[in-house]
Amino acid sequence: MNVEYINPFIEASQTVLKKIAGIDVKLGSVTLKSSPYTSDNIVILVGLTGKIRGQAIFAMNKAVALTVASGMMGGTQLTELDEISKSALSELTNMILGNTATILYNRGVGVEITPPSFLMGENMQISPSKMKTISIPLLLDENKKIELDISVVD
Repeated sequence: MNVEYINPFIEASQTVLKKIAGIDVKLGSVTLKSSPYTSDNIVILVGLTGKIRGQAIFAMNKAVALTVASGMMGGTQLTELDEISKSALSELTNMILGNTATILYNRGVGVEITPPSFLMGENMQISPSKMKTISIPLLLDENKKIELDISVVD
């Protein structure tokens, strides 16, 4: 995958998380993943079409999801993921990918996104077929991260 395509995902993630949830994220070490791979228990999946075809997955554990949703709701301390917080996390993902698509469009790369799908479960396994997956850890602090996995068709 073209490195020029990855940076807009990182840029949009950092900008939107700071602006909407008040969270500064640092970039961890970017790696390639082999299919299938296991994921955290909360996954928000968005399809990508156009010049880049594939999917973007934001994976996190419950503690991280609660931290992000709390930040989006003005710091209200959440203890459970209710429908409002799940919807907020999906919308955050939608904003990040919308910003990513805009950055890419401004660079001459047309991309469209699908509505986000919120998935929650134990021992989830992701199997992007015929796609390469680049994993980008977005570090909230030393123990909390959101993993952004971008899988694209070559």
